[in-house]
Parts: sequence; structure tokens; C-alpha cells
Amino acid sequence: MGEEHQYLFIDFEFTMPEKGGGFRGFYPEIIEAGIVSVINSQICEEFSSYVTPVRFPNLSERCKSFLHISQEQVDQGITFHELVEKMKDMNQNRPCTIITWGNMDMRVLRNNCNQAGIAFPFRGKEVDLSMEYKRFFGDQNQTGLWKAVQEYGKEGTGKHHRALDDALTTYNIFRLVEKDKRYLQKPEPTTIGDRVDFSKLFNKFA
Repeated sequence: MGEEHQYLFIDFEFTMPEKGGGFRGFYPEIIEAGIVSVINSQICEEFSSYVTPVRFPNLSERCKSFLHISQEQVDQGITFHELVEKMKDMNQNRPCTIITWGNMDMRVLRNNCNQAGIAFPFRGKEVDLSMEYKRFFGDQNQTGLWKAVQEYGKEGTGKHHRALDDALTTYNIFRLVEKDKRYLQKPEPTTIGDRVDFSKLFNKFA
């Protein structure tokens, strides 16, 4: 029997330049990570940590005020290398699907790995749930994570722009969308008219 399939719901927060630049050669770096591991519809592990940026270690004022993350928090965070090792451990050589809201998380992770000369930690299918949501509901525009959960009449978990809270909110939307998909796939119950060909029946009595 094969190993059980694992879903990893991931959210990162990144560094941001000041408006108007000032960071020559800037690229976003992961400064907070939230990961939720789900197997058999059960949360098996939650991981949350601040991460110390390498290329631009000092956070911009814009970044600190937008994300409510302090310089001290990232200074005391784990290294990017430790984050990648943790993600490799969570992938655990089992069949895995990586689910994020939007495509930025995996793009930034790939770029950060390239910049650090570290191998990308995940093997498995990557799913951008915001695009699935957009296709499923036929929305013209991509919907923000917390707007999407509110459209379901729910509230996000914890605080928006906290990585673990956003990862948990992504998992909650995934469950709601999957439930809707299953509901739509259910065949309609057959009516008596489907089971009996009334034209033949009426001809018989004609």
C-alpha cells in the first residue's frame, strides 16, 4: 500500500522595498513562514517562524508597518537554510501537493533558493488555490485570500498577513471549495420519467 498523500498549505511574508526604491538590486526575501501539513483531512503539523533575511537584513519602514513585523523578530528568526531544511523534512519523501494562495510564495521561494545556492525543497504538484477559486466561481479578477473566505460567509483564521494564520485560512478555503466541487459532481437523482419511457407506455394503452 502506498504512502498517504500529504497536502502542505504554505504562506510566506516577504521583505518590501520603500516606496520609490532605494534598495539597489532588491528582491523579496521570506521573513515569516507558515506551513500546515494535512493528511487524511487531519492537520498533522503546524509550523510557524520568523526568518532572518540575508541580502537586505534591515526591514524597510513600509515593510514593518504593513506586516506588523519588527526588526527584532526577524533578527531572532531562523536562517533561510534552516527554513529549507524544515520544509524538506515536512515533505518527507511522501506524495505531496503544495497549496498556496497566489503564485508569489513559490516564485519567491525558488528565487531565494537560487540566490542562496540551495536546492528547492519540494517535490510534488503545486496548486495556486486563488486560480482554482477564480475558475470555479468564474470570477473576472483574482480574489484576495480574506475576501474569498468572507464570500463564503466565514472569517479568516487569526490575523491577515500572519503567515500561519493565512496558511490555515488557505486550508479552510480549500476544504470549502472541495466540498462545493463534490456537491456539483453528484448526479441528480433520477425521476420516474427518466426510468419509464412514457411514450411506449401510452402507445401500449392507445
